[in-house]
Amino acid sequence: MANELMRWESDEGPVVVEVDSRDPGYKSVSRRDGNGEIHDVEGRFESALDNVRGAALSALRTFRTQALNPDEISLEFGVKLSAAAGAVIAKTAAEGHLTVKLTWSREGAQGE
Repeated sequence: MANELMRWESDEGPVVVEVDSRDPGYKSVSRRDGNGEIHDVEGRFESALDNVRGAALSALRTFRTQALNPDEISLEFGVKLSAAAGAVIAKTAAEGHLTVKLTWSREGAQGE
């Protein structure tokens, strides 16, 4: 495995993440010497998370329908950071990982 440390700038300061440098589009902007090498990444950390944020919003809109009308929606997914693609939903085995949990209270349960 070829793991590298990548640094994104964020509104709250630098964010260092371990990524696989064999990923397509891996591109180092600069290299820091010292204990271990940290590569600075073009773009901001918040921008890297935009893809996953959009996926979460889309999933919430899909499950917040009048037909389902859940009291609670819970989304769970792994996030993988890539220098080229930003944040993506991580795969488990050969498939993307997304768990959705819908909850209804007894009083408002469908069909009662």
